[in-house]
Amino acid sequence: MASMVKIDGPRHPPANGRPAAKLVILLHGYGADGEDLIGLAPHLARVLPDAVFVSPHAPEPCGMNPAGRQWFGISTFAQSERIAGAQRAAPGLNAFIDAELARYGLDDRDLALVGFSQGTMMSLHVALRRERPVAGVLGYSGALVGPDTLADEITARPPVLLVHGDRDEMLPVESLFEAVQGLGAADVKAEWHISQGVGHSIAQDGLVLGAQFLKRVLARPA
Repeated sequence: MASMVKIDGPRHPPANGRPAAKLVILLHGYGADGEDLIGLAPHLARVLPDAVFVSPHAPEPCGMNPAGRQWFGISTFAQSERIAGAQRAAPGLNAFIDAELARYGLDDRDLALVGFSQGTMMSLHVALRRERPVAGVLGYSGALVGPDTLADEITARPPVLLVHGDRDEMLPVESLFEAVQGLGAADVKAEWHISQGVGHSIAQDGLVLGAQFLKRVLARPA
């Protein structure tokens, strides 16, 4: 079953050379792989020197780009397709998260999820349904899967920051507003930022804001 395929990917160790005190898991978008987002780690490590970064490859070969990976297939862009796909991929991702926390002797409060596009969909879907809240979710150019049922399914309410380009050609910026509205209806406080003149990518302003957000939510007494 694809949902329980064991996943793994590239890692970036803590910049301070010590055992990891924080864990940041980076979830890539449709048609990419873990190498796509691990490049963010050196930038984020400047403000999170005690964090280890892991960027797993999604479990399935991409239907439209066999060289890449997907968390779930896309054919109709219907909400029902996203819901079914996220539900199918969630068990494998949760198993990976649990294994990584155990590997480094950390708990959910030491963990932040960072997603891009489909990786943002998965970050939100999983984080809002875990038994214990993670420190935070940072989502770029994504969307909220199944907002209509979230209030009935939610088990955790971590802080969220969503960043989107106003010229996103893949997932229109309206996806950000729909996500913020859906999160708010489930009593999840979400910050948001729109990068002007930016398409389906991560701009410098979004990277800076994201780093500040992660530093803030991951800061807690040992």
